[in-house]
Amino acid sequence: MPDGLIERLARETGVPNLLDALARLAPTDLQSLLIAVHERHAAAVTPRRLVAQYAANRFVRPSPVDPRRFGEAERLAWSLLPAGYAPMELSPLAPLGACSALATVSQNKIVATDRSTEVVSDCTNVLALECAARRRDPGSRREPVLLATSHRLVRTPLYHGARSFAHFRVLALCTAGRDAGAFRFEADRLREHVEFYLRLVGAMASLGKPFTAPHVAITDVTDGALTSTLTDRVLEPLAARFPEARIAFDPTRTAGRGYYEGACFKVYATDGAAGEIELADGGPVPWTRRLLSDDKERLVISGLGMERLCVDASP
Repeated sequence: MPDGLIERLARETGVPNLLDALARLAPTDLQSLLIAVHERHAAAVTPRRLVAQYAANRFVRPSPVDPRRFGEAERLAWSLLPAGYAPMELSPLAPLGACSALATVSQNKIVATDRSTEVVSDCTNVLALECAARRRDPGSRREPVLLATSHRLVRTPLYHGARSFAHFRVLALCTAGRDAGAFRFEADRLREHVEFYLRLVGAMASLGKPFTAPHVAITDVTDGALTSTLTDRVLEPLAARFPEARIAFDPTRTAGRGYYEGACFKVYATDGAAGEIELADGGPVPWTRRLLSDDKERLVISGLGMERLCVDASP
């Protein structure tokens, strides 16, 4: 919130240091206060104003994709899910700070609620919490936790472009396990995630939505220290498994540095008149290591934009 706005509100309410005063309230007291404020605001909403808000508010407008197409694509995805992965239906809400406390994401990009929760803006963060909950007992950490979900996310930044939306569905994988040394766990799971997305993108032709020229861009964010491992355990196996795809390093990528650890990837494909589009993104992150205070914990996350996969091609 801009400092000028805070100062203006403090002057208008006659409460010096308004933000500090509110921040000092116990979470339950602040929750009760906000509920009362929104109750008064809601009481002033007329039917005519409600229709106008529905038409103007980008957060509440429906997705442009036919839900039947989502259903077909999700059924296809679940049929192709790698062995051992358990699909999950997540809550629409997550604990307050689910993203900002784990990743380099500003809380200003997230829709918070009155009840110490936030609307899910990244389902991989919630899957990481689920992984940590399942692995909290050290005795349960011998076997990896493999989770998948398809979830609608809400984000506040104003995105531009034909395939950018205020809310959108993401198909995500999350793999938690123990350090195997030499980046082996991370590389093998990264390859597993990419294989799944390439298989799904290729299989979309069976639903009348063909993609061509798949392209995987791998970035070594250690500036070369992991290039040999990534070549042996990721690039070469993927190239052999998917000869139709272009699998290559992308040393020019800057987004994701400081977010991902060791390496990250993007999956692209060509969608008719729309040309090449980005479909999926992922890599290792330190979240379960922080959540469990265990330096041997490893986590690989990824997500694919379902609107981008399912929306009709357009230039």
